[in-house]
Amino acid sequence: MPPESADTRPIVALVAHDEKKADLVAFCSGHRAALSRYRLVATGTTGGRIAEALPELEVTRLKSGPLGGDQQIGALIAEEKVAALIFFVDAMTPHPHDVDVKALMRLAILYDIPFALNRATAELVLEADAAA
Repeated sequence: MPPESADTRPIVALVAHDEKKADLVAFCSGHRAALSRYRLVATGTTGGRIAEALPELEVTRLKSGPLGGDQQIGALIAEEKVAALIFFVDAMTPHPHDVDVKALMRLAILYDIPFALNRATAELVLEADAAA
């Protein structure tokens, strides 16, 4: 879990399946100014890739998704600390931890937070927040 912080910016959680990690890094690169307004939390490998490519973005890395990172993000959602979840899903490859993805989806619905599964929706989420 990210440490408690005096930082009051809303949290955006970032997750990507292996085949979509490069797409998420590219998305973050193209939206770095907008993303800098948030506290970013990401599953381990995804967060590492983003931090390496964009060192100016502060990204708190949790565990790898299959090792509990998805559940850590789920706990943050349940604690009502996450403003939006961006999860670039690879819909063409089976994933043994698919149940974790479904649990995140259920929590995003239950707690009524924006949940983007692809670039187009993630862009709409950022645009809507900027307009608010």
